[in-house]
Amino acid sequence: MRGNHTLGRLAMVAIPTAGLALGQVAASASGPFIAGLTHVTTLGSTVPHNGDVNPYGMAVVSQNWGRLVAGDVLISNFNAASNFQGTGTTIAEMTPQGRRSVFAHITSSDVRGICTGGVGLTTALGILHNHWVIVGSLPTTDGTSATAKAGCLIILDGNGNVVETLNNADGINGPWDLTTVDRGADSFVFVTNVLNGTVAAGGAVVNRGTVVRIVLHTGGSAAPWIESSTVVGSGFAERTDPAALVVGPTGAAVSAAGTLYVADTASNRIAAIPDALTRKSTAFTGTDVTSNGWLNAPLGLTLAPNGDILTVNAGDGRIVETTAAGAQVAFHWLDMSGSPPGSGALFGLVVTPTRNGVYFVDDATNTFELLH
Repeated sequence: MRGNHTLGRLAMVAIPTAGLALGQVAASASGPFIAGLTHVTTLGSTVPHNGDVNPYGMAVVSQNWGRLVAGDVLISNFNAASNFQGTGTTIAEMTPQGRRSVFAHITSSDVRGICTGGVGLTTALGILHNHWVIVGSLPTTDGTSATAKAGCLIILDGNGNVVETLNNADGINGPWDLTTVDRGADSFVFVTNVLNGTVAAGGAVVNRGTVVRIVLHTGGSAAPWIESSTVVGSGFAERTDPAALVVGPTGAAVSAAGTLYVADTASNRIAAIPDALTRKSTAFTGTDVTSNGWLNAPLGLTLAPNGDILTVNAGDGRIVETTAAGAQVAFHWLDMSGSPPGSGALFGLVVTPTRNGVYFVDDATNTFELLH
């Protein structure tokens, strides 16, 4: 483990971004959230007993229920011990001190043939009303995009047992990431899909990535059931990739005002889809919040307590903070290993329950990390 280190570089000056004039600054009133976070601490290994690697998705547990312990963090693994992408089958549960247990081990028999292609857990991971856990699967047989299948969304109970599977009949085709919003007895699941025509294109860019809003009834003791499924975003750039398996729309988060932010990885931008909870039709690729600048293929995305957008790069080891107005106001280097530094290391991230730090996973070292 790499232990605790002080960040060697912090940028606090806004740079020109899409929609802003040269030198214009649109920082939030409270200032950048990550400005006061100066250390990265390695909390523990994410590798479970079966050797799964490539930690991807993250979700913070808010209440005790079954195996779920409040304050713990769930982490999905994308690769099996073979290191083949799209073959990971475990969700680890990490304590704030870095102790690890296995929340769920999901096999193909658990999804009973309903998950197209089997199990390969992605960044798509969330916790719904009544302690249901939802995770995406984009499986392969040999770790290559040529064998990638549509997969599914898998719903588990608080003890890690599979209770339901949603597949391409529900608009699921390569679920890559997701975010959730609970309202009343319903849960809104926004899932990004990256396999619409990508495998057939053989590495060429196709503009067919989607964001689907699935409304689940989660208010009772029965397993969640679908009330509606609506495409709210479409036309996102996506392609297969030998190193990343697939590149397309990834991280997502919904603001208090109902705007859905999406990390448009292949186009190196953050997109905004308005009225995400209520819209009845696609907003296509939304509007530009920001592009380029410190962004370098943004993957994971979450919202800071001040409302700013936090993203981590696939192309280097940075976390970048962007205001809702589009100003990139700060970044930190989270991983400096490899060449270029940190490339391919960062995926999921979540704000800590105490709202004074950021948990993230480092794919290069298979570790659970804290920016504080």
